[in-house]
Amino acid sequence: MGAQVPLVMALDDPGAAPGVVGGKGASLARLARAGFRVPPGFHVTTSAYLDFIGRGGLREPVLAAMSSVDVSDPATFDAAAARIGDLLAGQPVPAPTAAAIAGAYACLGDDVPVAVRSSATVEDLPGMSAAGQHDTYLNVRGEAAVLDAVRRCWASLWSARAIGYRARRGVEPGEVSIAVVVQQLVLAEAAGVMFTIDPVDGAREVVVSANWGLGESDRKSVV
Repeated sequence: MGAQVPLVMALDDPGAAPGVVGGKGASLARLARAGFRVPPGFHVTTSAYLDFIGRGGLREPVLAAMSSVDVSDPATFDAAAARIGDLLAGQPVPAPTAAAIAGAYACLGDDVPVAVRSSATVEDLPGMSAAGQHDTYLNVRGEAAVLDAVRRCWASLWSARAIGYRARRGVEPGEVSIAVVVQQLVLAEAAGVMFTIDPVDGAREVVVSANWGLGESDRKSVV
């Protein structure tokens, strides 16, 4: 039997594999270990999300809500998302996870502004990017705000757009999980993301989506 996955993990931890910290988290961990200039932070692992779901007895109700999803009827995505959203909204972050996050956040400094970034286990795969399907919150400051942002990232695993994305690709609801990356915020003059394959149509071209500021609006350029 393997070692138990911690609730929180250092950003560059050698154990930061996709199943533990999601696709985005695993990529950031590799970059950090290789010496690239990755903003400091930590992972809230899939173990924390599974504990959140497990303590609230939410796994079966979530799967029951997903049982009515019909890939040919987008209205069912909205209905399932609304039902699951109601289930998750009433569930607090478990005390052990809250304490672990608070401790890791305090190590970054005094009320440091951070980016709280979803990192699902179905992101950044060879056949599925899940780009833009889950939530990220920028300029989050303070322990309570960080905990709330983490919970909202967990909930975004079950947004209507994420449910629809996975349904169209045949991903079973019980197969997905989510981690969260918390990193010190970079007050960038310009920010965005670069793809080597267009996430919309699959064309093999370099696509840069960026804008002035923190990268929260839409501007795309194709190279």
